[in-house]
Amino acid sequence: MSQLLEILWEPLQFSFMQRSLLTAVLVGILCAVVGSYLMVQRLALLGDAISHSVLPGLAIAFWLGADIFLGAFIAGVLSTILITWIRTQSQIKEDAAMGIVFSAFFALGITLITVIQKENKIDLNHFLFGNILSVTPSEVRNTLIITVLVLLVIALLYKELMFYTFDPIGAQAAGLPVHLLNLGLMILIALTIVASLKAVGVILVLAMLITPGATAYLLVTRLHQMMTFGAILGVIASVTGLYLSYYVNLPSGPAIVLVSFGLFMIAFLLSPSQGVLTHPTSLAAVSPLWQEARELFGRKR
Repeated sequence: MSQLLEILWEPLQFSFMQRSLLTAVLVGILCAVVGSYLMVQRLALLGDAISHSVLPGLAIAFWLGADIFLGAFIAGVLSTILITWIRTQSQIKEDAAMGIVFSAFFALGITLITVIQKENKIDLNHFLFGNILSVTPSEVRNTLIITVLVLLVIALLYKELMFYTFDPIGAQAAGLPVHLLNLGLMILIALTIVASLKAVGVILVLAMLITPGATAYLLVTRLHQMMTFGAILGVIASVTGLYLSYYVNLPSGPAIVLVSFGLFMIAFLLSPSQGVLTHPTSLAAVSPLWQEARELFGRKR
């Protein structure tokens, strides 16, 4: 027991680990709560689109010497507005609009970083994969402010957002401003991604947005339960990944994501209601696939 306490306590003697752990807890909670809406609406691609779209904002803010959080947020909001504009002004579907916008913004970000690197050395991996161990006090403060702001908005608009999330047509018929709610949700996603950039980076932030909520989705049935349990899982994954990064010398962002994926697989296999190994319905669903595959290969022979 004393050895375990020593393992847990040793990293906390360093100020950079204290800042990193606080950031990990905030990111774990924030990503799970906001990501629950993406899970319910089946809009995982939206999180991917916004996360890739913040890169040019990061590059421009770095070039101008401005706060990269602000640059990333502006780029994220611009991408969501552009996605909405393309979707509403043409016959292009939303998923196609997301793919078009996020690939263009990501390409622009890589181009800007390449140009800026000729005069200023930029660590591209720092933006793409994050480095939570290097968070500064000002970045911890920014993450805390964003977390409190986003959670406060969700608490105030919980019923409206839940109604819109599960039944957008019914919400519109009831007189709710569904377009403003949609834009507001996109802004909350953009803020969450900005807050998570230093922890897991542009590439891996989608995993933290989706995986804890998806894990909770396998274990509970209600939205508020998914948010609460997802937040607990997000914190566990973030803190555990951070300790692995410290003791095993792993990159912090990928370590956090891998722990989160490990928790998802445990729930996927052992969930009391939906587990592949514990629920007969899940096993029965595999049987027809296996039978059809055997018949198909049997015919080819």
